[in-house]
Amino acid sequence: MPLPNAFVASLVNLMGDRFSVSQSIRDHHGRDESPYPPLAPEGVVFAQSNEEVASVVSLCNQYKVPLIPFGAGSSLEGHLLPIHGGISLDLSGMNQVLNISPDDFLVTVQAGVRRKQLNQEIKDFGLFFSVDPGADASIGGMCATRASGTNAVRYGTMRENVLALTVVTAAGEIIQVGSHARKSSAGYDLTRLFIGSEGTLGIITEITLKIYPLPEAVSAATNMEFRLRVLSW
Repeated sequence: MPLPNAFVASLVNLMGDRFSVSQSIRDHHGRDESPYPPLAPEGVVFAQSNEEVASVVSLCNQYKVPLIPFGAGSSLEGHLLPIHGGISLDLSGMNQVLNISPDDFLVTVQAGVRRKQLNQEIKDFGLFFSVDPGADASIGGMCATRASGTNAVRYGTMRENVLALTVVTAAGEIIQVGSHARKSSAGYDLTRLFIGSEGTLGIITEITLKIYPLPEAVSAATNMEFRLRVLSW
């Protein structure tokens, strides 16, 4: 369905040239690394703050327009495809590392920060972020899909490495869940509820992560005898 005229006018007034209906931009936001065919949204919004995200969500809620968060487009699940049309909300402009606490082994970032960018920012502290899904994904997208990777056995997935989140709910409210405390026994674990929700429960805009000392050495081994037995089977 086409976007309501009043909705478009409100978005233009709110976002200016950071709201686009260009076909090329829409096509870029209508595909990921999944095997599903591309499907372009009706428009794309480029947000730069929590307040802008909240305003866009409120407008979409008011006019009943579907809204799909977009990070780096590196996911494999097809969840960013706008099967009901609507708006793609691009968070790549929210790419600031907000706070690094090397003594606490914590870092707070905006959702659009990429994995490699984060590791570049913290390497001078002798630290690194452990979750490696095999792509230069955005941290917000990694939270939304509960990303893991080859380091998960040693360091855990995103679920084990996120301590706190800032989230914009479907009603346009900005909420904070979790804290810097490593352990809490009070109330519902709302932080982990949002991890892996793929944008269905709210839009993640800021994340506090665990980070780790860089290992002194990295090694890998292959069991050649096992491989030979498999090849000869």
